[in-house]
Amino acid sequence: MKRSCVVPVVLLAATALLLVNSSAQAASVKELNDAGAAAYKQGNYADAENAFSSAVKESEKLGPQSPQLATSLSNLACLYDALGKYREAEDLYKRALPIEEATLGPNDLRVATTLNNLADLYREEGKFAEAEPLFKRSLAIRDQKLAPDDPEVGKSLNNLALLYSVEKKYAEAEPLFKRALAICEKAVGPNAPEVGTYLNNLADLYAKQGKFSEAEPMFKRALAIREKALGPEHPDVAKGLNNLADLYGAEAKYTEAEPLYKRALAIEEKSVGPDHPDMAIFLRNYASLLRKTGRTSESDKLEARAKAIKDKPH
Repeated sequence: MKRSCVVPVVLLAATALLLVNSSAQAASVKELNDAGAAAYKQGNYADAENAFSSAVKESEKLGPQSPQLATSLSNLACLYDALGKYREAEDLYKRALPIEEATLGPNDLRVATTLNNLADLYREEGKFAEAEPLFKRSLAIRDQKLAPDDPEVGKSLNNLALLYSVEKKYAEAEPLFKRALAICEKAVGPNAPEVGTYLNNLADLYAKQGKFSEAEPMFKRALAIREKALGPEHPDVAKGLNNLADLYGAEAKYTEAEPLYKRALAIEEKSVGPDHPDMAIFLRNYASLLRKTGRTSESDKLEARAKAIKDKPH
């Protein structure tokens, strides 16, 4: 199978004020971060960027070491990561982390969140050696501070499992995915969008190993959950469509796969733009199907477009 889009659990930093501060600026920062988080969850990335960028500017007025600034930086970094702006995201995470460690302590749960997100960024960039120790440190903090069935522990387990899956360490990844899924279903119920994420990731692991009969019902359940919880035009729905199409393509079910690829591309382009790195993945996957079904000219056009996206700096 072509590479599928697995969806990491990327955590927006807590937007509650971290120090007692009754200033209007602090209240404004919280309002902006809350607005950005709401827009982010709805897939409205343009509004989220405006809110988070404004939160950074306002929180900078509170001082270069304020916890509010670290929160705002982390939230904007999280958004840039989702948009494929990896260089900008990395710079912001690296700026936020030392502020959090200095003001909150190295073992604070908010430090764990930023470690997790920076590690996931490294995973997306293929920097696996840099990612693993950060994932493990994040998980260690959460294991120490939280109950073993806390959802935050599940998120760390899921993201470390994603790294192992990319590295083809399937035996190490599977029990982490399963534990993360069980924690999530217990915490938020079987139909929450987070459950769709974990189902998608476990299904992707099975698909990579050729276990198609195990992967298909999980991909379908994940897609149904996302469509109901997030709406039919959300970027996570596009990823679910792409992944199910990949599975059908691997099984030579081209008639079933093609409309899913088309819908995924339309949603993705509308939600995150034509030059997002995920667009290159979707285009390449659809191009592979076209080539297999004898439509070489169409395939070549999509491959060229995918290459142009990939060659752009992100």
